[in-house]
Amino acid sequence: MSGHSKWATIKHKKGATDAKRGAAFTKIIKEMTVAARIGGGDPGMNPRLRTVVEKAKAVNMPADNIKRAIQKGTGELPGQVIEEVTFEGYGPGGVAVIVETATDNRNRTVGDVRHTFDKYGGNLGQNGCVAWMFDKRGVIEVDAAKANEDELMELVLEAGADDMKIAEGTFEITTSVASFETVRLALEAKGVPMSLAELTMIPQTSVHLDGKPATQMLKLMDALEDHEDVQKVSANFDIDASVMEQAF
Repeated sequence: MSGHSKWATIKHKKGATDAKRGAAFTKIIKEMTVAARIGGGDPGMNPRLRTVVEKAKAVNMPADNIKRAIQKGTGELPGQVIEEVTFEGYGPGGVAVIVETATDNRNRTVGDVRHTFDKYGGNLGQNGCVAWMFDKRGVIEVDAAKANEDELMELVLEAGADDMKIAEGTFEITTSVASFETVRLALEAKGVPMSLAELTMIPQTSVHLDGKPATQMLKLMDALEDHEDVQKVSANFDIDASVMEQAF
């Protein structure tokens, strides 16, 4: 399991995102609006939108909120223009960081992201400076206590997954971008509960951190992920799980 995956899993298990439900709604609404604008408002014909709608339902977002977000994306309702902007930079110890945002004010977001990098010992770079260190992949996580390993392995490989590993009580399934939705639907059809299902940037190599750089890196991650414009942060750090646990 990558460093960032461990970070996300620990945050989820500790309920660190539960207290930020309002912020989660804001992020999901932005993502839903962009997905509807790009691929249309029918989740059945728009896999990206379908994935976001499932994410919204998982955090108990009201159906009316979901409907309005989609209608704003398709232009059926007036709303601010949300654009996707990706930033690249370096964290403490030379960790590569990619920040994906959805914003209605690019200048504000650039300033905020730059300030956050500077505050926690990193620096914002030029587009392309670290993207080559990552591959875009589908990642699906299943609590190991809620599925049989052999049956799950057979199911996901038949559906087109590339690999499945177990780490820290979690099955981590990786797929290509093309097969992600097929694998996710196969799991859904069998009633397998997924704690995470997303397309993300997987690092090709990792940078091990401990001591002060590790603490700074975790603070940088937390600050970036807390920003209302930030949709996703990917990074190639490797920090011991025990250190991450202490961050909460």
